[in-house]
Amino acid sequence: MISADFSDEEKATYKDSTYEIVSKVAYLIGVPLRIFENEHEAPKMEIYARLEQDKTARIIRHLCIIRTSIERNFKNINEKMRMEYRTILSMPEYIPAESLNQLNTDGVNFIKKSSTKLCHHIIELNRLISDRINNCKRLFPLWINWDYIKELFIMPDGLKEDGTKTAADVYYANLSLYPYQMYINWIPQEEGNILYNDKKFVSLLYQWHNDYFSEYSKVSDAGSYIKGSIYEFIESSEKVVVVVDCENSDPYKLCATLKNLDYQYTKKIATIILFDDVHTASAWSILENFTKIPVEHMMIERVKSNKSLVDIKLTARACQEHYRNNVDSFIIVSSDSDYWGLISSLPDARFLVMIEHENCGPDLKNALVNAGIFYCYIDDFYSGNTEDIKLGALFKEMYRYIDSAVRLNVNEMFAEALRSTRIEMSDAEKKQFMAQYIKTMQMRISDVGDVILEFKRKANA
Repeated sequence: MISADFSDEEKATYKDSTYEIVSKVAYLIGVPLRIFENEHEAPKMEIYARLEQDKTARIIRHLCIIRTSIERNFKNINEKMRMEYRTILSMPEYIPAESLNQLNTDGVNFIKKSSTKLCHHIIELNRLISDRINNCKRLFPLWINWDYIKELFIMPDGLKEDGTKTAADVYYANLSLYPYQMYINWIPQEEGNILYNDKKFVSLLYQWHNDYFSEYSKVSDAGSYIKGSIYEFIESSEKVVVVVDCENSDPYKLCATLKNLDYQYTKKIATIILFDDVHTASAWSILENFTKIPVEHMMIERVKSNKSLVDIKLTARACQEHYRNNVDSFIIVSSDSDYWGLISSLPDARFLVMIEHENCGPDLKNALVNAGIFYCYIDDFYSGNTEDIKLGALFKEMYRYIDSAVRLNVNEMFAEALRSTRIEMSDAEKKQFMAQYIKTMQMRISDVGDVILEFKRKANA
């Protein structure tokens, strides 16, 4: 196994990383269970337990375990097959019986009667892995390049004897460089443990393909100091309200922040008040589906089309919450320096400010520091698990577009066609025509994105 001892430089470089991706890769390539059970190792037991319930992931894992076992013990297994006429089913000392039994339970058999040579077993394992690995694509987020992940499992020229021999030679000569000594398709290098954490693994994965990964918020989370400061702020408050300037905040980054804070602390937050403008992202309208904290969504009308009233309404409501509803602490989510006026006008209230790296200038940050007000960046929180809110926002917006762009009632269409063609049909004929042609209508999308509805019918119909 690769040593878990890392330099201080490496620990600093990959600080605050997540372990979601490396845990999934570790499971699929067959890293032993004891590694997941060891709290000092990167792969997480909760990911192992989750994937154990997934048949497609389970099959890939055990195919990879058997392939690695054969590669690692090729000479000994081959000799026993030749000299003692034993099959790999009778060599539990080399081929894990647990993996053979699990594959059998899952309906997968890689042992063929024609497999008279050991390399034929590897070829069949490679074929099965190649055929099935795409079933695991859904286990990984959309933001990661699946082709890069997939390539790790595909042995080069693995359906030919020469290809299996070349791969075995490379593997055996560099055994200590492979992650936990499990076979993957890569050029072995002195990289330490490539499954150290998500930040390191994804960075290397992209480098191997002459690519560059830059979306580090998807593979890292805010550090313990930031989270601890937020928890301390909430714990020491009587009543906390989050006020959000939707014009100057990102809904997906805020969602990531909320999802990565411990609910044992955030449940003390009374409400999240969204101050929204008609011109901001539609995703704000579904934020409440992704947090247990009560959400109040205020749409602010404009008196002048070029002038937003969000900042005025937010300031007025915050004052109301403080003086009328006894809110002593506010978390302001905005990168707009205009809210310094609100902060300075409520000297008895406590504030914590959440901003974004690119949208907040030095003046506001200096003012916050000088006033002793803690601020943090919502960009720093792990955003790799926000696909659900992004997909929710996309589908909601697409449904809205469909509702506004498409209005088709097939009953009205059929009735109008009968009127225009002056064709008489009995009720029975109409019912049969509807079932045969209209209810079987299919949708096709052209190369330029146009939606085309087509009727299923014979060429001469």
